[in-house]
Amino acid sequence: MKENILLDAADRRILTVLQRDAGLSLAALSEQVGLSPTPCWKRVKRLEASGVISGRVTLLNRDAIGLGVTAFVAIRAGAHDEGWLETFAAGVALIPEVVEFYRMAGEVDYLLKIVCHDIAHYDRIYKRLIKVAPMGDVSSSFAMEQMKFTTELPLSESP
Repeated sequence: MKENILLDAADRRILTVLQRDAGLSLAALSEQVGLSPTPCWKRVKRLEASGVISGRVTLLNRDAIGLGVTAFVAIRAGAHDEGWLETFAAGVALIPEVVEFYRMAGEVDYLLKIVCHDIAHYDRIYKRLIKVAPMGDVSSSFAMEQMKFTTELPLSESP
């Protein structure tokens, strides 16, 4: 992991605009952030090189492509050793419907966010998941309604 870099107001403006639309042309970006194209381009390249900008993606509407069910799966580990973790992490990484995967502190060891077509699809994913490694407990919760979704990170001034 690279060190944090200091972001000035212009960097934060660039990042805010790019988080909303990474497909903007350099001319449109520089106009929106109030910089001429060359300094804007140099800042974007510096932000990419430093790892602040880690990639650019196209966001899809899950409902439009039939992935309208979201499940949150809480897992208690079957063992607490490096071998189990490596096996589990590698196996979960092979399940494309797992879109987020966290190691937790507290009552639950791991939390997964899974997107799928319907409950039958989730059941097939669940059956693949429990084959990955022995687990102590698996508990699934299904989202009834998405109340907020954003990929945009808050860019207030550094503390």
